[in-house]
Amino acid sequence: MEKKDWYLEISTQVLSVDVNHIGDFLFEEPEKSFLGNWDLRLSPDSHHAANLLQAVRKLQTSDLPVAFPTETVYGLGAGATRGEAIAGIYKAKQRPADNPLIVHISSLTQLRQLFNLSPGLDKTPLDGFSHDPIPAIYHSVISRFWPGPLTVLLRLPKPSPLAPSVTAGLPTFGVRMPSSRLALALIHLAGFPVAAPSANASTRPSPTTAAHVLHDLSGRIELIIDGGPCQVGVESTVVDGLVDPPVVLRPGGVSIEMLSQCPGWEHVVVGYRDGVETGVPRAPGMKYKHYSPTARVILVHGKLNIQLLTKYLRGCKKAGIATTRTWRVEDLAASGASITQRAAETGRALCCSIVQHGTLDAMHSNGGPRRTLMATHGYERVADGEDSDTVHVVATDLGTSPVSIAQKLFSALRELDMHGVDVIFVEGIGADEGLTAAAVMNRLRKAAELEIQS
Repeated sequence: MEKKDWYLEISTQVLSVDVNHIGDFLFEEPEKSFLGNWDLRLSPDSHHAANLLQAVRKLQTSDLPVAFPTETVYGLGAGATRGEAIAGIYKAKQRPADNPLIVHISSLTQLRQLFNLSPGLDKTPLDGFSHDPIPAIYHSVISRFWPGPLTVLLRLPKPSPLAPSVTAGLPTFGVRMPSSRLALALIHLAGFPVAAPSANASTRPSPTTAAHVLHDLSGRIELIIDGGPCQVGVESTVVDGLVDPPVVLRPGGVSIEMLSQCPGWEHVVVGYRDGVETGVPRAPGMKYKHYSPTARVILVHGKLNIQLLTKYLRGCKKAGIATTRTWRVEDLAASGASITQRAAETGRALCCSIVQHGTLDAMHSNGGPRRTLMATHGYERVADGEDSDTVHVVATDLGTSPVSIAQKLFSALRELDMHGVDVIFVEGIGADEGLTAAAVMNRLRKAAELEIQS
């Protein structure tokens, strides 16, 4: 039996849920926020609420995980205390067993209940009680960044109600409260914390749309909630405040500069490497190669030029380019003399096509038209297979700001992959421009086979 035969008979359903049409979020005084106690009153006649409840029932009863959107990327969730369901996450993703999962909560009360806390103590969030299982070092960052893209490490309660495979044998677990109201509603209605890595096949680029999830996990899971594209685009920042000074274990949506402004975090340090690390990972995303499309990824610092392209195009029919700060595909396409000269030297021609970002995905979850801008800039368009000496260059622009690049990076890698490119050149940015830029470069270095200076 082939390795993948186990999931061939599973039918994957995609359900659309608009969080603005599921009902009313009700907050208790005095917090009036998700950090305090809150409830959700569903609209009885809303098909969006009905779809959400269907996903909730799957989380409560099925051993197959449910994919759902967060503000960072789509997650693949299962009840954090349900061992068989957690095993379903590892199986669907084909994820290494020593790679821990992040636990997602909908309230501080839900988190404190993992520690079998008496009911009287979980009423006031971050109140500094001596028996609060949330260490005081985290109070300032939780108050500022939750709900949001920040994961904190806590010591496991004894005995621990979490499934052992959630922590991969570690004495700590990572937990966060997502800011996506759809994710919060799902977890709240399920009634328990949900462990969830990104909803992609292991090592693939993280999914930022339901279509990306379907592409990777169709036939492996039963249900995907389509809540539209994710806003942040890279996973959460993971921090360890149990050591002194506090450490950033994975860069993400909260920058080190922002963390350092919180009391107790003035001396926070970086505790990760951008390459693939060895040993036992303290947090997800630290050890294994991640975020990789099928095509070879080359991370490039410096100017884009013809010599650089042709040097790495041996055996290629299509090449992808992801531009950020200084590369301009129009300049490449306009440099006809250089291309002609280089083609004479190498015996290969380049046909340049420009593709607007976000339009290559044929399975766009919103069902809108595919708006693709194709331009050959004076070169004769050659159909695939018509001329084996022609290399088609497909380019997409990620924008110039770290936030824009982070939002578009994973989607662009997937889209270029779907376009059938053999190699993807990505223009790097400075990792010292804040933690969003650092997160982008961290992901790129884990995806790239090669990093070069042009």
